[in-house]
This record gives sequence, structure tokens and C-alpha cells, in this order.
Amino acid sequence: MRSAPHDAVDELGDFTTTPRVLMVGMMAIAIGLVSALLAKGLLALIALATNLFFFGRFSSANVSPADAHLGAFVLVVPALGGLIIGLMARYGSERIRGHGIPEAIEAILMNGSRVEPKVALLKPLSSAISIGSGGPFGAEGPIIMTGGAFGSVIAQCFHLTSAERKTLLVAGAAAGMSATFATPVAAVLLAVELLLFEWKPRSFVPVALASATAAAARVSLLGQGPLFPVPPHPSFIGMAGLAGCVLAGVLAGALSSVLTAGVYAAEDAFARLPIHWMWWPTLGGLVIGAGGLLFPEALGVGYDAIGALLQGEVTGRTILGILVVKAVIWSVSLGSGTSGGVLAPLLMMGGALGGVEAWVLPDLGVGFWPLTSMGAILGGTMRSPLTGIVFSMGHTM
Repeated sequence: MRSAPHDAVDELGDFTTTPRVLMVGMMAIAIGLVSALLAKGLLALIALATNLFFFGRFSSANVSPADAHLGAFVLVVPALGGLIIGLMARYGSERIRGHGIPEAIEAILMNGSRVEPKVALLKPLSSAISIGSGGPFGAEGPIIMTGGAFGSVIAQCFHLTSAERKTLLVAGAAAGMSATFATPVAAVLLAVELLLFEWKPRSFVPVALASATAAAARVSLLGQGPLFPVPPHPSFIGMAGLAGCVLAGVLAGALSSVLTAGVYAAEDAFARLPIHWMWWPTLGGLVIGAGGLLFPEALGVGYDAIGALLQGEVTGRTILGILVVKAVIWSVSLGSGTSGGVLAPLLMMGGALGGVEAWVLPDLGVGFWPLTSMGAILGGTMRSPLTGIVFSMGHTM
């Protein structure tokens, strides 16, 4: 496609492209394939770490920390994981701290979309240790950062421009989310809303190619269909249903505000401690352990709990435990600067909120209100409403 004259470019806001987008697109396809492999590898690494920390065996079988029945020893396991992460962050790379997306944004805005190669190695390893030792996080944030780091490293190896580096970093990030959740369109929208800061062919096309490629590769690597299947829902919900959706949105916004305030309060509290930040994840791990002693289901990724919420297979105790224990230990541990993703915990807490709403709002089918609240809290907390909408739709089709 030929470039437009300079005046036309200014008038169109630079919505033009050049043949280089073909080269970048081919590289994005390759990055999508590798990101799908990285997603599978990280999920296996998390399972391995969970087995080692909680069951004392070398296995990559999917298990839940809640099934370990360690008793009071559960207080120690997350603290040990936090200690390892603190050491890795101090002596390896401080950039492994956090849940992945802010680090990707920082790399784009502050570092010219350059990510150190060692981050691509240390980030998934630290996240696997964090989640495997009971951390209440998801795998998607670390996969997003790992895929983005790989894309950035490839761009640096080929000496691409700053804009092209950003495109490939974001392509890897979107591919990571697509491979995890099997929601390629939502992954592209998340990339646009949080990372690209533009809607132009030069970046949108490669990112979409990477996301679609990762979703296609996921079928062979991780299985077909969405990560969280949802029962069928009515195509028409009426005025009462629409009013309930408005209320669900308001409540999700309120919960988002509480969770955000909790994370900021935890960060401020840790910053006032007269010790090096290296020790903060250890202290956060003690809080995680205490939460696990009260409500073991709060530990780990929690994909099984999300699926149960969408299938209507949870009790009031589980819903209460998620909204109280999971929310507290997630806020504190995230504020401690440990490593792990936030999307799965947000979905879990949003689903629990929807479980409460299902007790009083119109009956629109099993899982309707948990799914609605998941999308709402994702959009509210991440400031990405389009992603929340399309993510929810991706699990109903």
C-alpha cells in the first residue's frame, strides 16, 4: 500500500502504512506461536511449583493448594515463596516485581519498548514460584509480560524502529493473553486499550495476527474452547434484567474501588516499613498463609473456583471466602511487590460478587450474573471496558 502525501498523512492522523507492515506481521505470527508455547510452559511450571511446595513431589499434574491439608504449615509455604522472589528481584532484576501489565506499559513509555532478555526468563520463573507457593494470582499477567519481553527482544535483535518494537512487544503480550484465555479479540482490545495507545494499521494488524495465531496454536497445546465454559443464557432479558445489569455494574465499580484502595494502602504500608523491599514479599506471604489457613480455596490461581462460579456450583461460604479472604490477601500480597497476574483474581472476585447478586436479581440462567460481574469488574479495575465486554461475550459463544 502506497504512502499518502505528507498533507494527507497529517489530515488522516497517520492512518497509513508501508510494506514494512508485512515484515512486522510475519514476525508477529512467529511471536504468536512462541507465546502460545510460553503460555503452555508457564502453566506447566506453575503446576510443577505447586506440587513441589504443597505436595513434595516432582510432577506437572494440575493440583490445587486447597487439597494439600498442610495445617499450620501453610503459613510457612507462601512466606518461603516470597523470600525466593525477593532474592530474585534484588539480585536478578527488580522488573520481575508486579503483575506484568504495568511493567509492559513502563517498558513502552520509559524504555523505548526495550525489555531486558533476562526479564523474559526471570518473570515466568518468579511468577511460577509465587503462584505455586500459594500466591493468589493468575498466570495471564506473567504470560503477557513474558510474551511482550520475547517480542521486544526479537525486535531489538533485528534493530527495528521504536514504533515497531512497541508493536512486537504488544503483539507478544496479546498473544500471551489469547493463548491463556482463548479470547483473541478481547486480547487485541486489551492491547489497544492499555498498551498500544493508538488504533493504526501499522500496529493493529501485527497485534491481531499474533493474537489469532496464538489462539489457533492453543487448540493443539492447551485444548479447544474457552477456559471457562458458560451454560446457555436467554437471548432476551427484559427491562428487569437490564436494570439488574446496571446495578451489577455499579456494584462492580464499587468493588473495583475498594480493591484498588486496598492495594494502594498495602503499598503505602510496606513502604513505611524500616526494612529493604526485598523482604516485603516474605511478609506478604505470611498474610497469604494466614488467609489459606482460614480459607484454603483462596490460594493459587483459582481457575477451578471461577469455573464453579459460572456453573453455579459454589456455596455461600465459598462466595464469602472469596470476597473477604481472597480480596484481602490479594491486595496485601500485590502491594508487597511480589510477582503474579491480576486478571484471574479479579474474575474470581467479580464472579463471587455475581454469585451474591444471583440471590436477589432475576433468574436469567446459571452463571449469568457471575459472568456479567466478571466483565464489569475487569473493565472497571483495568480501565478497559471494551475488553471486559468482549471477554464476557467470548465465553458465551
